[in-house]
Amino acid sequence: MGKDIYSICFMCTVRCPIKVTVQDGTVKWIEGNPHQLKGALCAKGSAGTALLNDTERLRYPMIREGARGEGKWKRVSWDEALDYSAQKLKEVIEKYGPQTVVFGERQNLNTHISKTFMRAIGSPNHYTHDALCKGSVNTAFRTLTGYTDAEFTVDLANTKHVILYGRNLFESLELKPIQALMDAKEKGARVTYIDIRSTITASHADRFWMIRPGTDLALNYALIHVILKENLHDEEYVNRWVTGLNELRAFVEPYTPQWAEEETGIPAAEIVTFARELSRDKPQVIFHYGYRGANHTNEIYFRRSIVILNALLGSIESKGGLIIKKGPKDSGYGSFGKLVDQKDLPNPKVERFDGVGGSKIPIADPAHGVGSMLPFAILNEDPYPVKGLISHRFDPMLSIPNYGLNKKAFDKLDFILTVDINFSETAWYSDVVLPESIYLERSDSIQMANGPKPTLYMRRQCVPPRYDTKPFWEIARELAKRMDLGHFFPYETIEDLWNLQLKDMGIKIEDFDAKGFVSLSKNPILLERKQGLKFKTPSGKIEFVSSLMEKNGFSSFSKYEPMAPPKEGEFRLTVGRNAVHTHVSTQNNPYLNELVSENVLWINTEEATKLGISNGQVVEVSSDHGFGKLKAFVTDFIHPEAVFMLHGFGRQVPVTTRCYGKGASDTALQENVTDMIGGSPGLHDTFVKVRPAR
Repeated sequence: MGKDIYSICFMCTVRCPIKVTVQDGTVKWIEGNPHQLKGALCAKGSAGTALLNDTERLRYPMIREGARGEGKWKRVSWDEALDYSAQKLKEVIEKYGPQTVVFGERQNLNTHISKTFMRAIGSPNHYTHDALCKGSVNTAFRTLTGYTDAEFTVDLANTKHVILYGRNLFESLELKPIQALMDAKEKGARVTYIDIRSTITASHADRFWMIRPGTDLALNYALIHVILKENLHDEEYVNRWVTGLNELRAFVEPYTPQWAEEETGIPAAEIVTFARELSRDKPQVIFHYGYRGANHTNEIYFRRSIVILNALLGSIESKGGLIIKKGPKDSGYGSFGKLVDQKDLPNPKVERFDGVGGSKIPIADPAHGVGSMLPFAILNEDPYPVKGLISHRFDPMLSIPNYGLNKKAFDKLDFILTVDINFSETAWYSDVVLPESIYLERSDSIQMANGPKPTLYMRRQCVPPRYDTKPFWEIARELAKRMDLGHFFPYETIEDLWNLQLKDMGIKIEDFDAKGFVSLSKNPILLERKQGLKFKTPSGKIEFVSSLMEKNGFSSFSKYEPMAPPKEGEFRLTVGRNAVHTHVSTQNNPYLNELVSENVLWINTEEATKLGISNGQVVEVSSDHGFGKLKAFVTDFIHPEAVFMLHGFGRQVPVTTRCYGKGASDTALQENVTDMIGGSPGLHDTFVKVRPAR
């Protein structure tokens, strides 16, 4: 007889609640938690069983024996691996200082433990993948509202109109939002999708605009122009909760729909009709701010324009709009505990490696840092040498643009430690590899999911580890003990950690047994719109003229710089995801690799014809930074100025046999450039040449 265990998926960063059926130590079935997801689960979640039994995942601790990247490893015990790692980190700290150790990871339930470790050793240099994905979205929200993007959510279930800028929701998918949007569409909600190519999301849209690459900001300036010129905004809301309207009105005066048509390719009359349509639906309108906001070096202004449009239509803290997330205290509960909140934990004041909070990138969020600056900090030793690198469930080698530059930088490091479940490019180039148990084999810190109805979720271990692996919370504790820092990790078991998190909330571990989660509110919590809104800006309002930007020397509004078309024979490289793979972590999964085993290059039909390229033909793609080969996908459904490829292929680790050498790496082609205000890399600011393969 099987046993059902409620837990949390981790095949991607969304962390859907799941129900796992286990019999005799074997996972028989995984489905979405029926209390929230109606049993639904995506392909990635369903492939968790393949990951569990995969013999090509990391299975035991290893220390490098040959040269970096040579692939010569010695299997060792956990004690030997941890002792060696602690000793190497101590050597770096003693020789260069604690700030020369950098820790990067994909944000996860145990990030409070990682940050505790770094503060304990005396380094401010913890960064997450979030900045590489949406750092400028985060900064845009903070400049306007004082909140981060992560402190907002969208009420898709009750919206009347949602606008998606390349947010390919039905491929780079999240189950809850998709279910909510489909429910809203059944009630008459409309979807407008704006992208340089037609996607599955475009096929679900009521309006699809194939926009010129990089001109979304021009479209938004024109929309703001029409909304203000025709007084289509929510006047009562804006007068009460917004500052800087007159300055915005003067700024957008030149940016007419006719001007935008020349830049974007979208007819002026359609822009005007669209603005009027949105006004009729306000405030139940969502200009979606995006999940990945890392396209161009002016990203901060584009993402600010999205938030400004939401504010003009009164959709911030509105049913069917954007909602400020609520936490335990909003529901009448006590504080949710985090290890990093210990009062005696050091708080290093030295400058960060990436310049965040300093003169280089003053207003990006130090909670996530700016990871794209890592190779430059290492190579230039600015502001100081970086000599030790720890990576947890994150592959900077393949995630930070310019693979060649990353490898050159990593060659300068004294010590690289990777904690992961798969043999990533970074793990392959490391000195020590520590295998983490996968999410089905471990319990983790409790998740506090803030939202309209704040909810606690618990990841419970479902089966014993298949191999010689450990959970990260145990790895961090054991490494800290060996560095004489064990007193900052006052737990021995996961139950100790859970009790630490719950001690002020009046909630017990057994409260999670029935459904796998504990909801802290029966009904959605919304602030009263006339007098009860709370913004974290100096003015207490939404600041179109941003205090944060202006005091740091940045203009709140940026003159539009026209997007020049590519040179003859060149294309703007664009990248993205699909429904099957997660960033760079699932390409070798047996099930998912069978579904999508390599990436292809989307190229416009007319442009392909000029180059003598046919559908399915192998082509060479090159930039000033790298080279790759992959098959062409010739289609009318991409703008002629752009080409597109899926992120995460072109792998160079031979022991991952299913994905090794399949497709091309976007990272190998991309230039490493960054929005130095917002903090995101410009992933679409590289131009490539394409030709038939020789």
